Amino acid sequence: MQNRLASSPWQNRAKWNAALASVTLLGNVSLTAAITNDTPSVTWSRLPRTNLLVFHNRHGEVLPVKSKANWQKRRAEILRGFTEIAGPLPGREKRCALDVRIEENKDCGTYERRLITYASEPGSRVPAYLLIPKEALTAKLKFPAVLALHPTDMEYGHRVVVEKMRDFYRAYAHDIAERGFVVLAPAYPVMANYQPDLKALGYESGTMKAIWDNIRGLDLLDSLPFVKHGKYGALGHSLGGHNAIYTTVFDDRIKIVVSSCSFDSFLDYYGGDPANWQPERGWCQTRYMLRLADYRGKLAEIPFDFHELLGALAPRPVFVNAPLRDDNFKWRSVDDVVKAASAVYRLYGVPANLQVEHPDCAHDFPEAVRERAYRLLEEKLR
Repeated sequence: MQNRLASSPWQNRAKWNAALASVTLLGNVSLTAAITNDTPSVTWSRLPRTNLLVFHNRHGEVLPVKSKANWQKRRAEILRGFTEIAGPLPGREKRCALDVRIEENKDCGTYERRLITYASEPGSRVPAYLLIPKEALTAKLKFPAVLALHPTDMEYGHRVVVEKMRDFYRAYAHDIAERGFVVLAPAYPVMANYQPDLKALGYESGTMKAIWDNIRGLDLLDSLPFVKHGKYGALGHSLGGHNAIYTTVFDDRIKIVVSSCSFDSFLDYYGGDPANWQPERGWCQTRYMLRLADYRGKLAEIPFDFHELLGALAPRPVFVNAPLRDDNFKWRSVDDVVKAASAVYRLYGVPANLQVEHPDCAHDFPEAVRERAYRLLEEKLR
């Protein structure tokens, strides 16, 4: 058997960098397709977040969703609402060679951990950890891959998912690499050591910059010879959990989402306290979606909510961890969100693909719940 460790450019730093220097992949353009098909020229009333099975026809009339084609019209409206707040998803103008560079390499026993950077767009390089099972470097096999998206940490950033840095964070990228997954853990923008100039790059939110960085991270996974292409998972806790949801809405290469402690309805966030809806507070920070501050005192008018975003993920499997004592996101609100989204999963005939767990803990991703999530990733991606 040929030894890929010796022969493949992925095993040698100089060759690895050279092999990726010219890679520019097209990736997924599902948003463009969604918002240019039957896009209305007028603004219609906001459809109810708790009833996803209604849509506007081209005349603005509200009709019941009776088919998957009808649902796609509602889904397109949800995506338009999201981009009103987060800004548009970049297109071909932002694509460039990934130009992956290895900054350091660490032997972690069953896998290698590489600190890399990649060019997500001209003028912006994303730091990321790439975890590769050693067997992937030596066997002629294709391995499943996952985006591991990190929680908020202003000191360590994405490092908290690859090693134990905090008592209250779990190194889930490390965990799933030990289970034989290739894992990409990119940094979140405007956090820790990753400080892109959002305004200079043309972004209206840190959220959309993160989505684009993640999409380009999927392009990177698509370029790796030892990865199963086009069938990825996304896994995240807190910030990483809603980052996973947002990215999956816009890229159908992600086939399963695990989201821990990452949302409740905007209407219920900290009881709707207006103090949390000011610029640079809560969801309204520059690194999230500053434009949400415009809806202080009128939260019901926000043109999207998590009910709709979870519905937009259907029929793909979604596993939600919503602890009973989470002070950030209330589990009862999470249940209301899941209840609304479940109607879309029933439309697709896969109600079991939307799951929620309620461990008796605070804002945490406990071991027993992580184990169930990991088994689900294995079941869907192996």
